[in-house]
Amino acid sequence: MKFGSFPLDDAVGGILAHTLRLPDDSVIRKGTVLDDELIDVMHAASMVDVVVALPEPGDVLEDEAAVRISSLFSSDGLRIDEARTGRVNFFARFNGIFRVSAEIIDQINSIDPGITLATLPDYTEVNEGRMVATVKIIPYAVTEESLNTVDAVVQSEAISVLPFSQKKIGLVQTLLPGTRQKVLQKTRKVLERRLALSGSVLVDEQQVFHTQEAVSEAIGTLMGRCDMLILFGASAISDIDDVIPQAIRRAGGQDVRFGMPVDPGNLLLLSELDGKPVLGAPGCARGPAENGFDWVLQRLLADIPVSACDISMLGVGGLLMETGARPHPREKSEGQASKIAALVLAAGQSRRMGDDNKMTVDFHGKPMVRHAVEAAAKSQCDDVFVVTGYDSGAVQEAISDVQHKAVFNPNFDGGLSTSLSAGINALVSDYTAALVLLGDMPFVSELAINKLLETAKQNPGFIVVATCQGKRGNPVLWPARHFSELVTIDGDVGARHLIGMYSDQVIEVELGDLASIDIDTPTALSRYAQPPE
Repeated sequence: MKFGSFPLDDAVGGILAHTLRLPDDSVIRKGTVLDDELIDVMHAASMVDVVVALPEPGDVLEDEAAVRISSLFSSDGLRIDEARTGRVNFFARFNGIFRVSAEIIDQINSIDPGITLATLPDYTEVNEGRMVATVKIIPYAVTEESLNTVDAVVQSEAISVLPFSQKKIGLVQTLLPGTRQKVLQKTRKVLERRLALSGSVLVDEQQVFHTQEAVSEAIGTLMGRCDMLILFGASAISDIDDVIPQAIRRAGGQDVRFGMPVDPGNLLLLSELDGKPVLGAPGCARGPAENGFDWVLQRLLADIPVSACDISMLGVGGLLMETGARPHPREKSEGQASKIAALVLAAGQSRRMGDDNKMTVDFHGKPMVRHAVEAAAKSQCDDVFVVTGYDSGAVQEAISDVQHKAVFNPNFDGGLSTSLSAGINALVSDYTAALVLLGDMPFVSELAINKLLETAKQNPGFIVVATCQGKRGNPVLWPARHFSELVTIDGDVGARHLIGMYSDQVIEVELGDLASIDIDTPTALSRYAQPPE
């Protein structure tokens, strides 16, 4: 193909390279094939030459070339669209797993720079109607020779969508002292959402003590009624001889692989019993964020065998620490520091304090809430947000001269979760983390906050929790990838259950008594009239 500026009479049959607007305001669109009539119109407009692409013998125009290439990938799982401007798009016909041969796609893309084929990554979970690949011919035509070479390279099913099977799933959740039913219920709901696209269902659930005997018995009870078994331990699997792997073997199962090079998801166990897969889920699978558990589960739901070798090959692309729940936080450019917001929750109705508002009651010569806000403002946090609700005016007056951004929670009577949600929703997208503090914990200091921030800096992507003698308290630093989960919490509760879900992504920082002391009753106010030692 020849491309360039040609005298009008030599441009007949050429493809117009740029849209033309003529003196009479008529338009000839880019991509139009110029015939004798259009050349006469251009002569009448006193044009002398025009930029066109002139096909030569052996050239195949862009749309025809795109159709010929796309037709080589005919598959039951693909719907192939019509050609437009040298492009043909491929769509999934049903829910399933997208498969592609990277070797063949690479070969096609190396034949001719004018021929391009782009796809989703191999093993991507797709829903019906999702675009999975696109052929784009860049110039206005490519050679017959190039198309013949593509034809010789393409193999059957190089691009395909494998349908999901509707499977019956059994669920075992184990219990330890202190295990909360709310965590178990949330785990089940999250798992049901993971299964929804495949049409698979939970047919039964067993909640048993975290012992080999109890888990093994639950496996035996469920296995005959399901196609796959998923186990969530109250304590994460830490060794191939831990409770859950031992229980599966006790029930007659065999280990396939413990541990996978995907993070989050390292602590996944894949076993087999009676020809059926048994999954020991990592703690991160209790939440909706993408993790290695999803990758294995999706393949099994599409009847794709998963071996130990398959899991071992997931390391490249397996670093998911910053890609969990949507919206995905953007990667910071080189040299750009993380931006952390301090979020002080001070909207509660203070019912336990009697007639006084605990946020404004005098404590060591200052309104209670001012201690936490001042500590946050003096710390290395980039900005301080204070969430108010009940008696908002008085709370704002108490901290009016401390640098902060005010957030009003109109639903403060709905409990702590509503303030957390209001605060997180107030953060703009460039914050990489939020340090959540409670307005009734006046002993949290600038030094303590900076200690948490330093730990977070050394361990990006981890939840950082303050502890008192090993018991988890406050403040808690949350990476941005958890924001979408924090805003969905209901009731007068915090996010402690999420910390349990992501136990393998938590780092604890011992801060002593200041991480546990809250002043929410007259008794506590009197007791701590003097700072703790």
